[in-house]
Amino acid sequence: MTRVYVALGANLNDPQTQLDNGVMALSTLAQGNSLQVSPYYHSTPMGDVVQPDYINAVASFETTLTPLALLDALQHIENTQGRVRKERWGPRTLDLDLLLYGNEFIDEPRLKVPHYGMKERSFVLVPLAAIAPDLILPCNTALSSLINKNMLAELQQLKRNG
Repeated sequence: MTRVYVALGANLNDPQTQLDNGVMALSTLAQGNSLQVSPYYHSTPMGDVVQPDYINAVASFETTLTPLALLDALQHIENTQGRVRKERWGPRTLDLDLLLYGNEFIDEPRLKVPHYGMKERSFVLVPLAAIAPDLILPCNTALSSLINKNMLAELQQLKRNG
């Protein structure tokens, strides 16, 4: 069994509901009652594409799936919720990124773990810290050392549906 962390993001078709549905789908991948979900946060988009703001969260759970099987399952969930990949950093109904797979370093053509941009993204670090404040990343960096006051100020916590 391996503890994994998955970032969730959406900015199309009622993003909060998209995240709620994504969390429900992730619960089917989680072993037992291991699913934990951060609060939802409002964030501005990355890149130069004009698009609506995002709703983001991080989920964690225990799984017996291999890394690539988990990636396939995450992409299936995205596709089921209408994800269309048109442009990098473009708008999306649901984005599920595998951030961490235990303490493993994975460098496959389809999968890089830890996720390549997680250390610089407030919309990942802040929700991750909400559910795993004492987390030590596979590179032996304390998660708490990566978060600063500017990151906390960038995000607005939202009340979850349900």
